[in-house]
Amino acid sequence: MDSFLKRFSIRNRKLNSDLQLRFLRLLHRLLTNGYPLLEALETIKWDKEMDQTTEVIITSLKEGSTIDIAFEKAAFHPTITSYLYFVQGNGDLTGSIEKCAAMYNHRIKYITKFQQVARYPLILFFAFMLLLYFIKTSILPSFQDLFQTSAEASMTVSLSIVIIELLGNTLYFVFAGFVIAVVIWNLTKHRLSIEKQMKIYGAIPIYRRFLKLQTSFHFAAHFSSLLKTGMSFREILQHMSKQQKLPIIAYYANRMTTELSRGIHIESLLTAFSFMENQLTAIFRKNADVHALEKDLTIYSELLMEEIQRKILKSITLIQPVFFLILASFIVFIYITLMWPMFQLMKTI
Repeated sequence: MDSFLKRFSIRNRKLNSDLQLRFLRLLHRLLTNGYPLLEALETIKWDKEMDQTTEVIITSLKEGSTIDIAFEKAAFHPTITSYLYFVQGNGDLTGSIEKCAAMYNHRIKYITKFQQVARYPLILFFAFMLLLYFIKTSILPSFQDLFQTSAEASMTVSLSIVIIELLGNTLYFVFAGFVIAVVIWNLTKHRLSIEKQMKIYGAIPIYRRFLKLQTSFHFAAHFSSLLKTGMSFREILQHMSKQQKLPIIAYYANRMTTELSRGIHIESLLTAFSFMENQLTAIFRKNADVHALEKDLTIYSELLMEEIQRKILKSITLIQPVFFLILASFIVFIYITLMWPMFQLMKTI
């Protein structure tokens, strides 16, 4: 009963990101020092913060669950569990844990940096919306009463009210529409086929490019790790198609498995996939030797990871300047709409 309650409490609360990273690093250190997996987990239980999490993993493993399922039951992030799935094929638990820790560490850094960068623009955005509401409901009506003696100025104020109201409503609907779209997507995504999901992803320019890099990275990294075990191309693709944590990879692998049975080469198949980099095709076409292919795919996956990190950091650093430029344009526009009636009134004096 106690064991069930512990597992229930873990599944129903979000595991702290820093705790997940600390767990992975400690597990990697113990495995590197020669501890078997279960002994390493028992050692981690000495840390009271990770006691319940570790107990869930140990219990799951003893019940026959795979390492990725055990971590999933312990509420670890999908980024971690999706990578650990391939331990079943490559058998490299220590190396996989190390890469998981490195990837998750980068993820935490990016999220923290994004939160730091986005915090100030969000505060300014809501302050600007309040200012816009105040101008629309208080200042412009007062201007309209003030400039009644000048028909031209009064007409300009009325036009300004319409424009500012249109601007405020546009910002409101854009923000509300974005939030509603995200909520609806999260609620309905699992009901759509992977083909429909990919069409939607392909219609989003910035995200499409990022997803293409990410999919290529996962394919290259996992394909190279499975090549080390001596598995054939068909066995590797069958193994990749069975996992569900990376649905695009599973879909592509399933299609490639089917086409390989018809005698079509893998490099020809890769060119037809919109979320695969062209360089993957060149690597498979270049290397007839398995060991050379494995080495090239490993190097290429590392290069892709560096490019993904560079693009994420670049995108994050652009958030503030772009937002400030847009906000400054709105403020100048509002200033002009407020001052223009005064200029017109001065002409009549």
